[in-house]
Amino acid sequence: MPKTLSPAAESLHNALSPAPQAVVVMGVSGSGKSTAGQRLAEQLSWQFIEGDTFHSPENHTKMHAGIPLTDDDRASWLDALGAQLRLHAGPGVVLSCSALKQRYRDRLRSCVPNLAFVWLDIGREAAATRVASRGALHFFPAALIDSQFQALEPPSNEPGMLRIDADLPLDEIIPTAVRWLAHRQLKT
Repeated sequence: MPKTLSPAAESLHNALSPAPQAVVVMGVSGSGKSTAGQRLAEQLSWQFIEGDTFHSPENHTKMHAGIPLTDDDRASWLDALGAQLRLHAGPGVVLSCSALKQRYRDRLRSCVPNLAFVWLDIGREAAATRVASRGALHFFPAALIDSQFQALEPPSNEPGMLRIDADLPLDEIIPTAVRWLAHRQLKT
């Protein structure tokens, strides 16, 4: 048996082997990424991972106090999310994560080949209204909305990225994402 496959055999093997299936639903706080991510995962029968649950207690304390996170604060969080993506990509996984900067998205991309992103794009006022409606018990206060928009590097021309208007109803967001993911899968 040859140690390496011929190009034709490798192509057939790749076609028959299920590709890792992972999508990050991203956006600033208040964009609806957790709700949309959970609904998308249900629709696809995939695992849902709430990215905020992987923040350290120190990060939660900082955010609750209205202190924006730094790149250093987010480093271990992104590493934990990358590990979760690798762990669950085989059967399929949807991760909710702000993924505000391109280097954060690239860090996640390095964990799973062909990682897809659904960007829920929302305006500042709408995001602030949504976050304020959560109440004081939520760890992320409305006072941090501006820091989210300051940190956001819009993913305009990045690979594997679908932009959806976060003001659309979930009944439009989810089918749009499912169709896009299905079309993407056909192309790989």
